Formats: sequence, structure tokens, C-alpha cells
Amino acid sequence: MINSNLREKKIRLLLTLLGFLFIGIAAVKAQVNSNYKNQKMTSFTDKGNAAPAANFTGTVWVNMNVKPEEGYNINAGTVTFEPKARTNWHKHSSGQLLFVIEGIGYYQEKGKPIQLIQKGDVVKIPKNTEHWHGASNDSMMRHIAIVPEYDKDKTEWLQPVSDEEYNTY
Repeated sequence: MINSNLREKKIRLLLTLLGFLFIGIAAVKAQVNSNYKNQKMTSFTDKGNAAPAANFTGTVWVNMNVKPEEGYNINAGTVTFEPKARTNWHKHSSGQLLFVIEGIGYYQEKGKPIQLIQKGDVVKIPKNTEHWHGASNDSMMRHIAIVPEYDKDKTEWLQPVSDEEYNTY
């Protein structure tokens, strides 16, 4: 009789501890779900806002996906160029990466021929390299542009790409 009472007490204690364990797991799961729901999500497929005419020719849209003030040391945005639209000549002291996700476009470094870029291409632009990029004559082009080491970067916008320069492809 004593052994059965002791056994029942042990079982009750074990069940109570398991109950607290399950309550604790549920509380942690609820906190994780709450944190996830509060996380700001963005979409790189959104068109964004009209790009500043001072730095672009034609119709260009910019959707800033990741900003340095969000705690990341990069500037990343999806840029959509309508046909014939393009950036001005410019350079980044930290370099730039372009991930072409749609369409066909052009990329050119100063003093070199224009290169055709298209969906799936990754363009790795060295630091301080004067360049431009944009859509081809007949196609829109969309890329994700990333400027790394944003805290050290100095982007310098230069003159527009002339029609004569653009049409050398």
C-alpha cells in the first residue's frame, strides 16, 4: 500500500512536470510566431517608385528592398527599366553587384564595348569602375542591384549616357 501511494505521487509529479514543459513549449512557440508576424516583409517584385530623373534616362522604377538603416551594411533594390531606359554613368567606391531577373539589357564599363545582359546573369562591377546599365532597345530589363560595404561607399553620379553611346551595341 505504501509503495502504491509513493508510485501514484511520482506519477502525479511526473505528469505535473510534463504539463509545465508543454506549457513552456507552447509559450516559446507563441513568442516565435509573434516575432515572425511582426517581421517586416517586402517583395522584390513590386515596381517601387519612379527613379530620380537626374540619374536616369527614360522610365525607370526603383524598389528599395534592403536599406542600411534597417541594420544591414548593404543597399539592395530592384530596378526596372523600360526599353531604352538606363542609368547615367556612375561609380561606386564599394563596387556593385547586379542580378538580372527579367528581360534583356546592356552593361558598359568606360572604355569597353557594351555587353548584353539577360535573365540569370550576375554582373560583378569592381570598385571605382565608371559604368552604366539599363534595358535594351526592344526589351525591358529588371535587376537586383546591391552596393556592399554601404557605410564606406561613395556613389558618384556622372553625366547621362548619350543616345550615340547607347546605340553603339
